[in-house]
Amino acid sequence: MTSTPANPESVFTYGAPYLKFGPGASEEIGYDLSLTGASRVLVVTDPGIAATGTPQRVADQMSRFGIHALVYDAVHVEPTDASLREAIEFAREQGPFDAYVAVGGGSSIDTAKAVDLLMTNPGDLMDYVNAPVGEGRAPEHPLRPLIAVPTTTGTGAESTTICVLDVLEQHVKTGISHARLRPTMAVVDPRLTLTQPAGVTASAGMDILSHALESWTARPYTSYEHKTPEQRVPYCGRNPVADMWATKAMQLLATSFRRSVHHGDDEAARADMSLAATFAGMGFGNAGVHIPHANAYPIAGRVKDFHPADYPDAEPMVPHGMAVSLTAPEAFRFTFDTDPERHIEAARLLAPDAEMTNDPRDLLPAVLTDLMRDIGIPGGIEAVGYDESDIPDLVTGTMKQQRVLASSPREVTEDDLASIFERSLRLW
Repeated sequence: MTSTPANPESVFTYGAPYLKFGPGASEEIGYDLSLTGASRVLVVTDPGIAATGTPQRVADQMSRFGIHALVYDAVHVEPTDASLREAIEFAREQGPFDAYVAVGGGSSIDTAKAVDLLMTNPGDLMDYVNAPVGEGRAPEHPLRPLIAVPTTTGTGAESTTICVLDVLEQHVKTGISHARLRPTMAVVDPRLTLTQPAGVTASAGMDILSHALESWTARPYTSYEHKTPEQRVPYCGRNPVADMWATKAMQLLATSFRRSVHHGDDEAARADMSLAATFAGMGFGNAGVHIPHANAYPIAGRVKDFHPADYPDAEPMVPHGMAVSLTAPEAFRFTFDTDPERHIEAARLLAPDAEMTNDPRDLLPAVLTDLMRDIGIPGGIEAVGYDESDIPDLVTGTMKQQRVLASSPREVTEDDLASIFERSLRLW
C-alpha cells in the first residue's frame, strides 16, 4: 500500500475545457473561433479523417467569420516524436497562427497540443517530454486557443492536459503533461463518430473504460504529502469530483459499449459513448491514471509485427486503448486489496448482472475479460506479439512512467510489474 504522509494533502484541484456537446455542435466552430479574435487558424487532422471531408467542412465554415483556415492532414496515428516534429515544422513554415482546431482522435488532438506548445514556447520537443524520458520542462508562456473536435470515442484528449507520443529512439511511449496543454474548448459532436469502425470503437472504448477505472481506483488526494501552490500538478489523486465523472462514465459504458461496437449505426449508443469518453476524460484528467496506462506505453512502443483490424495497415501498431486493456484485468487484481469495495462497485457499475465470483478479487477481472472477448480485443499481450522473454524490457519501459505510476494506490516494484505482465500473457 502507499505510505501514510506526515502532512496529508487537504486540497484537490479540478479543471476542464469549455464544452459544447450534441449533434451538429461541430457546425458552430467558426462562430466559436470568432469570439477569440482569431484570423488565421491551423486545422490538424490525419489522412483517414481528412478523407471523410469533415476537417475541410470545419475549415470552410470559418470563412463566413473572416477567418482563414489551413488544413494539416498528415498526423501520424499513434504519434511519434518524429511525426510531431514534422507537424511542428509545417506550422512554423506556414504560420503564425492565432488558434488551432484538432479534428480526429487522440492522435490529432495530441499533435495539435504539441504544435501549439512549440509554436508559443522555445526549445525542442524533448525539453517538455516527461522525465526521465525527456527534460520535463514546464511551458514558459500561455498557449494559443485550441478547439478539440473528437471523431472517436475514447481518448478523452479533448478534456485533458496530456500529449502522448512514442519516442522512437528509446522504444517507449510517454507524454507531455501540463495544465496549459488542456484545450480551450471541446466540441463533441456524436455524429462525427458514426464512421468509426468496429475495431477502433472497441480499442478506443477500452481507453474510456480504463480512464474511468483507473481514476476511480487511483490514490486518494489525501494520501499525498501536502503541496505548495507551485507544486500542484493536474493529476492530483482520486477526489469527489473525479469520482462523479468516473461513475457516470461507467454507467454509460454498461449500456452503450457493446452496442456501439456491434451496431455502429446506433446514434443513441454513439452519443452515450461520446458522453462517456468526455466524462471519463474529466475524471482521469484530474485524478490520474496508473498501472494499466503505464504498462501500455512499452506495449505500444515496442510493437513488433501486430496489425490491428480497422487501423492503417502501413506499419505495425498496438493502438493505445488496446494496449491499456491488455494488462488491466491483472492490474486491478493487484490493486484490489487497497479498496475491495471500490473494485467490486466498479464491476457492478460496468456489469450490474454479473454473478459474484468465488473470490471477490476475481469479479472485476472477470467483467473486463468477458467484455474484451465480446468486442474482439486480443486475449493478452501474447496475442499482440510478446512472449515471456520480452517481459524484462516491458518492465523497464513501464518503470520509466513514474509520473503515471505515482497515481497507483499500491506501490509497484519491478517484480510486481513482471508478475502482472506474466499473468497477462494469456487472459483466456
